[in-house]
Amino acid sequence: MHLFNLATAIVLGSNALAASAQIVVAHFMAQNAYSYSQSDWQNDMTTAKNIGIDGFVLNTAAADYEVDRIDDAFTVAENLGFKLFLSFDMSYSWAASDIVSITASHASSSAMLTWNGKVLLSTYSGESYGDSFWSGIKSSLANEGIQVSFAPAFTTYRDPSLANSLISTFSSVDGFFNWWSWPDDVGTLLTTDTDLAYQSAIKDNREGPYIMGVSPWQFKDIDGTGDNWVELSDTLWMYRWQQAIDDVKPDIVEIITWNDYAESHYIGDINPNVDLGTAAPNYVNGFVHAPWRIVAQYYISWYKTGSAPAVTDDTIVFWYRSHPKDVTCSGGWPVRNSQYPADAVFALALLSSPATVSLDIGSTHAECDNSPAGASMCSVAFPVEDAQIPYIQIIRNGVQEKYMYGSIYVTQSCDWYNFNPFVGVVQ
Repeated sequence: MHLFNLATAIVLGSNALAASAQIVVAHFMAQNAYSYSQSDWQNDMTTAKNIGIDGFVLNTAAADYEVDRIDDAFTVAENLGFKLFLSFDMSYSWAASDIVSITASHASSSAMLTWNGKVLLSTYSGESYGDSFWSGIKSSLANEGIQVSFAPAFTTYRDPSLANSLISTFSSVDGFFNWWSWPDDVGTLLTTDTDLAYQSAIKDNREGPYIMGVSPWQFKDIDGTGDNWVELSDTLWMYRWQQAIDDVKPDIVEIITWNDYAESHYIGDINPNVDLGTAAPNYVNGFVHAPWRIVAQYYISWYKTGSAPAVTDDTIVFWYRSHPKDVTCSGGWPVRNSQYPADAVFALALLSSPATVSLDIGSTHAECDNSPAGASMCSVAFPVEDAQIPYIQIIRNGVQEKYMYGSIYVTQSCDWYNFNPFVGVVQ
């Protein structure tokens, strides 16, 4: 699959990031790299770099096989001029000495992403460990001559009113990563209230980066004990980028994620060698997300340059689920928040000039007449008929210029509760 041509102003990465550059990274689940060779890392990093991603954030769950895989990642990244930094997943148990050791072993790498000359270090969660735990880690690293800019995702800090509490509670915190990239169990769009509150608290009190999470989706259904939910994500991949560009303007955008297959927000290719467990394959296999990278490339360029890139090759990226939300499936577990997503096909058009975006599936039809140049959204509701497939067209002056069918049928029955979308492309 080729990507559409952007304006030449897009920056696809370099050996050194300019101090004034806007940085884009992607969250990478290192625990999914068990079977990785250096060629797997090279493929992922090259693919990411080619759309403007500057680096991966290595979500690290344990000091086990992941340590060797991270060693390989840094070796490959150094050769590619790609950046990496570590994010310790504190939903698992960690000893401070292991965090210090793993960080120190890569601190001098040319691939290590730094902030103001300091090694950038992040987390998923970890606030329960307390400020002294993180201050101690920073002190231990400082004793080895390693200065750290600590920008964690302390996930209980979501309410905007708690931003000042974060600062007063954690002297160890230099920056902040807002993990929360989806609505919070509601049927309304995500706002930037959390982003702006924590960004302001960091800017006014600390010298680290504000990192904003941007994600295309959120769905998981791997057991019936709470790991089964969906968040309203129908148009998230467009409007969250627009929030980053128009409203927040963060120091770093962190795409969530490159390869977290179980939570359905992967934009990387599905690596067939990755062990997905027993449940996730039921809603991941066959549900390609690669065309979402076309959208990412467009918005990364816009974020970095400050201007919407000129589109020279008309493209529509479309996504849809494989069954209506009210269907009872024979496998999996009923999904929390399933009432919120719309039963529809969503199409994000990237057009060189105004055109009509035509969407059909079964007996339902929708047209977005005079869709503008640049990015716009259109949608069409699921039909009542069983086993239907979308048909997407670009029409200009009454003439069909491009078209494409989906690759997965929308059915009125299902083997697994699946709110993970298939993503296709007209180009």
